[in-house]
Amino acid sequence: MERRVVITACAAITPIGNTEAGMWDALVHGRSGVKALKPDELLSKYIHSGAFGTVDYPIAYEFERQHRKTMGPVSYYACQVAKEALAQAQLPPELFGSGRMGVAFGSTHGSPTVQRAIYETFFSGNRTKVSGISAAEYLKSMVHTTAVNITKMFHITGRVIASSTACTTSSQSIGYGFEAIKFGLQEAMLCGGADEYDLTTVAVFDNLLACSTAFNDTPGLTPRPFDKRRDGLVVGEGAGAVVLESLEHAQRRGAPILAEVLGFACGNNGGDLILPNAQGVQQTIKLALESAQLSPAQVDVISAHATATRMGDIIEAQAMGAIYGHGPWVTALKSYMGHTMGSCGAIETVLMLSMMKRGVIAPTLHLEEIDDRCAMVRHAQELVEQPIRVAAVQNFAFGGVNTCLFLKRFE
Repeated sequence: MERRVVITACAAITPIGNTEAGMWDALVHGRSGVKALKPDELLSKYIHSGAFGTVDYPIAYEFERQHRKTMGPVSYYACQVAKEALAQAQLPPELFGSGRMGVAFGSTHGSPTVQRAIYETFFSGNRTKVSGISAAEYLKSMVHTTAVNITKMFHITGRVIASSTACTTSSQSIGYGFEAIKFGLQEAMLCGGADEYDLTTVAVFDNLLACSTAFNDTPGLTPRPFDKRRDGLVVGEGAGAVVLESLEHAQRRGAPILAEVLGFACGNNGGDLILPNAQGVQQTIKLALESAQLSPAQVDVISAHATATRMGDIIEAQAMGAIYGHGPWVTALKSYMGHTMGSCGAIETVLMLSMMKRGVIAPTLHLEEIDDRCAMVRHAQELVEQPIRVAAVQNFAFGGVNTCLFLKRFE
């Protein structure tokens, strides 16, 4: 028998804050978290973009040394949001080691700063330094470092799902956690994703001419999803986490319920690994609607992936328009903080939960003049006060991976 799945806690570290009040204040007042790119001795001279979605405030990590020694920056982010979400959820202690609670958590590619240090050591020609690379360095850098550091710190013994599909990493994590509970494989799942500040990712997108460069002197004015003046994405950093439980388990223990996860779909374009594909996006949205047993008319708001690339925004808008017409409101939350890569789906889910709770839709920042080629959907250009019953979170990734998640206000 399929089970209903609910969200009982969430947490995030983002360029616009790491508390619900702080993040909401940024959304309400249109405050960007995009700052000037920090100089990098190795890469700066090759990068044209000058903007980054930066976490530039202190975070009070209180991790024991036994945990810190296997954690790179990305795992610090991951374990911090996991810690905050679990503290909020107040799950029964016996669940953690029962095998009935798991972790679905990932990052784009582990810890790139640690990886870079390892490679530099290997190619230094210094045999003594090379032989000094420890197992802990590998544990910091490996692609599933976030998931396993969380399981270690919180003694979680259930299944581990370590998605690493670039921009769909954390939305996949939530979706796969949802399915694990829905089909009775787990009772609860901690789901999300994280990515750290590193210019390697910027360099890749910059080399593909996908990064914003026209606003280097005013980084707080980019990215600009769906706007005529958009000129590319801004890479960012951060982390997001949600706690999922079966409805029965949550109600049995009297847990506050933030929302219900209604449906999820993940698909791929089956072709080009870089360019987005309208048919692939439409197929994923349709499958997610089917999973959630929804009609397009029942959806109130969509958190679009909307990275502010020239073609990506057009293709996503066309795909949404083909399915929804001018029905649900569309907002692009990356406009506030850049593209936080592997963490974006989880962060955007956390922000959507805030909007659902308040019945207020945050607008797309910097959307001053809508590109005619993106005008077939209903863009939120200012705060919209409206009850939100059903919301969609869409994410698409390099490699042609597409995800769509549907949330519903719990009733």
